[in-house]
Amino acid sequence: MAFSSSKVSVFSSYSLSPIVGDVPKNFISCSSVSFGLSSFPFSSLNLYKEGGRGKLMRVSGSNVSEPVTGLIFEPFQEVKKEALAVPISPNVSLARQNYTDETEAAINEQINVEYNVSYVYHSLFAYFDRDNIALKGLAKFFKESSDEEREHAEKFIKYQNIRGGRVILHPITSPPSEYAHAEKGDALYAMELTLSLEKLVNEKLLNLHSVADRNNDPQLADFIESEFLAEQVEAIKKIAEYVTQLRLVGKGHGLWHFDQSLLHDLE
Repeated sequence: MAFSSSKVSVFSSYSLSPIVGDVPKNFISCSSVSFGLSSFPFSSLNLYKEGGRGKLMRVSGSNVSEPVTGLIFEPFQEVKKEALAVPISPNVSLARQNYTDETEAAINEQINVEYNVSYVYHSLFAYFDRDNIALKGLAKFFKESSDEEREHAEKFIKYQNIRGGRVILHPITSPPSEYAHAEKGDALYAMELTLSLEKLVNEKLLNLHSVADRNNDPQLADFIESEFLAEQVEAIKKIAEYVTQLRLVGKGHGLWHFDQSLLHDLE
C-alpha cells in the first residue's frame, strides 16, 4: 500500500511504505520534507512518532537524530524565555506574571477605599445602637454593611497576594460620631450618605476595571466583574429604595415602623 501527495501539511512530498519486520505502527517513511521555503531531500528519511505522542524524529540507520522542529509544542524550549524565568531573590514574588506596578498600586487604593467605607458604616452602627437612638434595624444594617466592606477589602488583599503584589495599607480617615440632621433627621441623612458612598465605591471599581483593561490584564478584569460589579449595582438599588421609603415616612412614628421592618428583613 502506498500513497503520495504534492502538498500535505509541511511535507512537499509524502509517502507511507510498508516495512518488512517488526516495526512500530507509527513508523513513517518520507522522501522529502519541506520547512517554510526550504526543502531537504533525503534518499531515505524515516520519521516516527516517539511514544505515540506525536513527536516526529529524523532517523538515520538505527540512530535517532534531532527532532523535526516547527511541528509540535516544545515546552523545554519555550520555558527558556526571560519572562518565564523563576526569580532567585527571596524578596521577589515567584508567582507574579503580567502584573504591572500600576495595577498593584490600584489594588492597594481599592483596599483603602473598602476599609474607609467600612469604617464609616461601623461608626453609623455605633450611632444607631445608642440607648437614646435605639433604632435596632438601622444598627444591624450598618453593622452588616461594615462587615461586608471589610470582607471586600480582604478579598482584594487575598487577590493582591495571589498575583504576587505587595499589600500596602494606607491611613483610614476617622469618621464622625454624630449623624443628627435638623431637616432630614438622622436616619434619612445616614441612608443618603450610604447611597453616595456606594456610588463612590462603584466608581472606584469601574476605575480599577479600566486599569485592568489599560494594562491588558483580563484576569483582574474577570475578578472585578465576577466578584463585585453586579453585587454593587444591586446594593445601590436597595439603598436607593430605603432612601425613598425614609423620605415618605419622615422623622416621626413612621421611622420606628421602617426600622422594625428593616430589622425583621435582616433576621
